Amino acid sequence: MSKKYSVPIWKKINLSVEEAAVYSHLGENRIREELSSEHCTFCLKVGKSKKLVKRKEFELWCQSMSEIV
Repeated sequence: MSKKYSVPIWKKINLSVEEAAVYSHLGENRIREELSSEHCTFCLKVGKSKKLVKRKEFELWCQSMSEIV
């Protein structure tokens, strides 16, 4: 039997796109768009296609933005 762990979002090191959207109130598409950017500082690539959001770097990015278009 496998154990299922529940870690609060604010304690996770990395977030899924869905979790990052809930956490930041930004849309999933907007976050995916940023993750696709070459200069994205909060993107963690897992394998060839999966991308996770580095929570601390994402928080810094959100705090540095005065407008998100």
